[in-house]
Order: sequence, then C-alpha cells, then structure tokens
Amino acid sequence: MSMIVVENVTKYYGAHAAVRDLTFRIEEGECVGFLGLNGAGKTTTLKLLSCLLLPTSGRASIRGLDVEAAPHEIRKFIGFLPDTPPLYDEMLVSDYLRFAGKLRKMTSSAVSKRLPEVVREAGLEDVAGEPIATLSHGYRQRVGIAQAIIHQPALLILDEPINGLDPVQIVEMRELIRGLRGKHTILLSTHILSEIEQTCDRILMLNQGRVAAQGTEHELLEKMSRGSTFVVEVRAGDGQPGPEGLTSALKAIDGVTGVVLEPHASDAIVRAQVQAERDVRGAAAKALVGGGFELVELSRRATGLEKIFVELSRGQGPVAGAPTPTASTATESSEGAS
Repeated sequence: MSMIVVENVTKYYGAHAAVRDLTFRIEEGECVGFLGLNGAGKTTTLKLLSCLLLPTSGRASIRGLDVEAAPHEIRKFIGFLPDTPPLYDEMLVSDYLRFAGKLRKMTSSAVSKRLPEVVREAGLEDVAGEPIATLSHGYRQRVGIAQAIIHQPALLILDEPINGLDPVQIVEMRELIRGLRGKHTILLSTHILSEIEQTCDRILMLNQGRVAAQGTEHELLEKMSRGSTFVVEVRAGDGQPGPEGLTSALKAIDGVTGVVLEPHASDAIVRAQVQAERDVRGAAAKALVGGGFELVELSRRATGLEKIFVELSRGQGPVAGAPTPTASTATESSEGAS
C-alpha cells in the first residue's frame, strides 16, 4: 500500500486556486523532495496531507485513509514540522518534548523511554535542560523536528526545515534528516536545490499550484534533455589547427547546431562548447582526430537540476511524464474554504 495517494486535488482560497489538479503517489519508506518557488503551493499541499486543511475537490489518502473522512486517525501516524515550529519559549526543551508526546496520546512511561532517544536523534543533548527561548534558530529547528518524531510516526512531513539556517547549521540539519531516512517516509519541502539533491530519493516539482515534473534527478535530467551539449578541448600551437579551424570542423559534423569557443587557463588549449541535436561525440572524435587535431577532452555537459528548475518555473514545462492537468471546474464550497 502506498503511503500517500493524491488524485486531482484542488484547493481554493476564495477565488484563488493555491493548488490545481495535483496527482502524485509516494511509497512507504521514500524520502521525497517537494520543490518549488515561494507561492508554488507547497505549504498548502503539506497542510492538506497533515489534515489541517480540506481539499476543495479531489481526493487524498494516507495509508489508505481519506484525509476528509479519517483526519484524527491519520494524525496518529504523522509527524509534522510547519515552516514556523510550534514552540513554547517558556518551557524547557525536555519538558516541551514530554508535552508533545502527551499530546500524541503517549503514556508517561512511553514518553520517558522515548525522550532520551529523540534527544539523541535530534542532537539536543547539550540543550535538553535549557529554556527554548534561549536557543539559536538552528536548535529551535531541531526541537521542531524532535516534537515531530517523538511518537515515531510512519510519515514525517517537513516544511522548509533549513529555512533561515546558516551554512554550518544547514550541514547539520542535512545530516539529521539523512539519519531519519529508513525510519520514516519523509516528505521534505524546500526551494533550495542542493538540499533536494543531497537528501532525497525523488523529486516533485510544483509550479503555480500544479505538478510540473516528478521523478529521480536522473529521470528529470533525461526527460528535460533537449539534444546534447558537450565540451571539446584540443591542443593549440605546434602546427595544430587554430580556433577557427576547430569551429569549422565541428560545425561540419552532421547534427551539430552551434559551437561557442570558451576561455581556457592555458594558451596551449582551445576549448569549445558544442550543441547538437543528438549525442554526436563519436563522430566528433573521428572528425577531429582525422583532421589533425590532438584531442585532449571530449565530455558531455549535463543539463543540471538548476536549469530544469528555472525552465519549469518560467513555465517552460511540464516535463514529459508529469500528470497533465485538466481545466478545473471546481467552485469554492464552504467545506473547501475551511
């Protein structure tokens, strides 16, 4: 059974559709990155899955339970860290975590047994006896994660957990989230590409409230690849053909659509970026060696997740394979506006 199933979910706030016709599935044990610009609909979707909002139309289920029909049952096995952690500044860290456990119907003995484990998992050993008000932003985020995992939930939903952290804290938070993989199904929302790349198994990209693309990083790169880009380096001087000769030789290859000379640290090397309709590196190597060039490098240049994200955010998507949204005919209902 899938952990999360979302089918044609739309959510209106008044006349504004925060999300439109969302369809995706997350399997148990996955760590999925929810990627999108601010305003793309990430937080609304996470609140729908956390049973804090109701969809205007469509259906979402967690472990087979409908979010509208069984919200209280679903909340028992969900841990949720919103973009602003729900902390009480006047409480000690350990007391707050005990309180969070009690809110989730844990017995006193279960909380006492679990508390040392969650403090260790979240890296809170040095501040467990400190008031929350005295903590740095990084430690406050850690306490936020600790309250979300105190009851060992099957599904952990994290909304922008690294937002506002400094570079050192980001690395520490990344290691903390990695340590939670395998223990929970994780849905991680962020607009920071490097965290998705280094933390998650799979990516869901949102743009203007719709799923623009989904898949592994490799799958997205393959789907978004338009032709092939590769880099050529040849030796210069000592009777070797010069930059003009390299440009002419490359443009003569069937399938090459553009050649741009690039600067190189050494005058003994001529470097060019080549755009082609397909992978023509074999033909390029044969032509250059046959033309008297001393070939130093011939390597493919990846599209890059950042480029995909920018293109999709500018509306140059969706990627092939992403769900095709249909025109929504949903109208706001009193239930959907809740």
